[in-house]
Amino acid sequence: MKYTWTALGTFRGWWLALLVLLAPLAASATHIVGGELDLQYKSGNTYALTLNLYFDAINGSAGALDDNLTASIFNKTTNQRVVDVVLPRVSNTFVNYTNPACTVGSLSTRKLVYTQDIFLGPSVYNNPGGYYVAVERCCRNVTITNIVAPGNAAQTFYLEFPAVVRNGAAFIDSTPRIFPPLGDYACRNELFYYDFGGQDPDGDSLAYDMVTPLNGHATFANPLLTQAGPAPYSTISWNPGLNVNNQIPGSPALGIDARTGRLTVRPRDLGLYVFGVRCTEYRRGVKIGETRRDFQLYVLNCPTNVAPTLQVRAPGSTAAYRPGRDTLRLQPGGNRCLTIRYTDPDPSSVLSMSSRAVNFTTTGPIFSTSTTGMVHAAGQPDTLVTTLCFPDCIDTKGKVYLVDVIVADNGCSLPKHDTIRIAFTAASRPNRAPVLSTTFPPAPLPVSDDAPAVVRLTLGERYTATLTGTDADLNALTLSAAGAGFNLADADMKFTAQNGQGRASATFTWEPTCAAVGQAKTNNSLLVRFRLAEAGPCEPLPQERLIRFVVAPKGDSLAFRPPNVITPNGDGQNDFFMMPSLPVDFCDRKFASIKIFSRWGQAVFSSSERGFRWGGAGAGGMYYYLVTYTDGQKYKGWVEVIP
Repeated sequence: MKYTWTALGTFRGWWLALLVLLAPLAASATHIVGGELDLQYKSGNTYALTLNLYFDAINGSAGALDDNLTASIFNKTTNQRVVDVVLPRVSNTFVNYTNPACTVGSLSTRKLVYTQDIFLGPSVYNNPGGYYVAVERCCRNVTITNIVAPGNAAQTFYLEFPAVVRNGAAFIDSTPRIFPPLGDYACRNELFYYDFGGQDPDGDSLAYDMVTPLNGHATFANPLLTQAGPAPYSTISWNPGLNVNNQIPGSPALGIDARTGRLTVRPRDLGLYVFGVRCTEYRRGVKIGETRRDFQLYVLNCPTNVAPTLQVRAPGSTAAYRPGRDTLRLQPGGNRCLTIRYTDPDPSSVLSMSSRAVNFTTTGPIFSTSTTGMVHAAGQPDTLVTTLCFPDCIDTKGKVYLVDVIVADNGCSLPKHDTIRIAFTAASRPNRAPVLSTTFPPAPLPVSDDAPAVVRLTLGERYTATLTGTDADLNALTLSAAGAGFNLADADMKFTAQNGQGRASATFTWEPTCAAVGQAKTNNSLLVRFRLAEAGPCEPLPQERLIRFVVAPKGDSLAFRPPNVITPNGDGQNDFFMMPSLPVDFCDRKFASIKIFSRWGQAVFSSSERGFRWGGAGAGGMYYYLVTYTDGQKYKGWVEVIP
């Protein structure tokens, strides 16, 4: 449907005629809907500086589609210019309506994105007072109705950010990302709402307020500045009777929730209204930055749209649920489903149902039948019916939980709703946890989910363990095993399970090999998690055992203690230096060599044989040895030769 402005036709025509008389530049200069600057941390000292500019695709001229714009950065304390940054345009897209079916030909907005990576070095950007960025451009839409001389009003896009170093340490901050711009219009005398709230990547606290849009230094005669001027920036001039708290008059006038950033207004008059919003970010209670967004809201006469209505009936009741007076009490094994009837008096209305938990985070009720449909059309019913069921496992532990049941229509410009808040208590049927017993060693004390028991094995030693799971409620049980960072099959581990109702059993077998040891990440050990899970309607947490398998070679010495004295005098007693207790070869770890040195560092003996024998260097004294293995392991010590 196409809408026209009868009340503003004369005003618009007067302005268009005036602009034609003033200069041919007007057609290419009046286009700005609004926009905001954005600064996002990337890495090191590199940030992405972005300008989102919203362009009137109906009244704007292609001549105002700038290929690039210049952003200027200033020291906030001194207003001294730090640098000018050229931002090239990287995208040109349309802003979507919330409901595309509500599109009108007189409202279409483009989003132009200009961006460039910049370097914010700590030697430059260290002023405790912070910095600000500005881009100046003229002009705003000639059709704006709430400011003086809109065709000659410019915009200053403005952002503040902190120093990148604080107390000698890096201080990283990204601008809060304000939610997407609105592509919608508002209907006269109808409540309009939109979420302008943001998300901060650093977790900073955000606060919102309405501000008067900035005008700055650009003019109708000089719309595109090569660089922004320093603050302060002049503001636009409101029409008589309007101000920062009454930018769009109505009941209520345009306002924003300081905490959530939600815009609301019930506009009184037709028109195209510019407005300004500021988002301020705080870290540990201290302001560190702000960003501003200017935008427009188009107010039209819309067809009458009556809100839908819904009715909720409790299980087994023919009476309607009474919000604020009734509390549902859901018991195990009972009927836990609500019957919901919803309708709309408008012809051919498409309705949709939804639910929203208010004061709990566990799984809420689920619609078990269709939640959308059309009413009051040929072949369609006048009233729709659906069912909302609460899970058997939900348990409020004696508390009263609240859930909103919501019906929405497809009216323009935004859907209308009806909401009923359901209060309920619920108990789930008792379900005892299953029991897992094994032949693995007991877990270390104190018992912890992440503290594994240790099983020590040697190469070639076969190990077998059994696992048994039982459940008093006779729910289906499943036993499983998984390696931490490896597949059991790749390590030649075998796990077989017999799962069943109320009982499950399994066998684990392993005979360590060098190939299996190759799967180990550290210390020749492999970590395996064994789990018993219950498949029931209200299953508790699974039962688990964590086992660390440590592998050692056969016959490995508990302690390597070579002799430290030899007496090579031919009496057959301690005539040679030998190391029979050397750590044995183990998979990729093999004996490589031994070297013996005099006390002056001169090599006197070397051998690559594990069974070496050294009878001294022909002279008594202290000697030093170095034993190496192929995996880099080294053993150092000394031996004294007594002739």
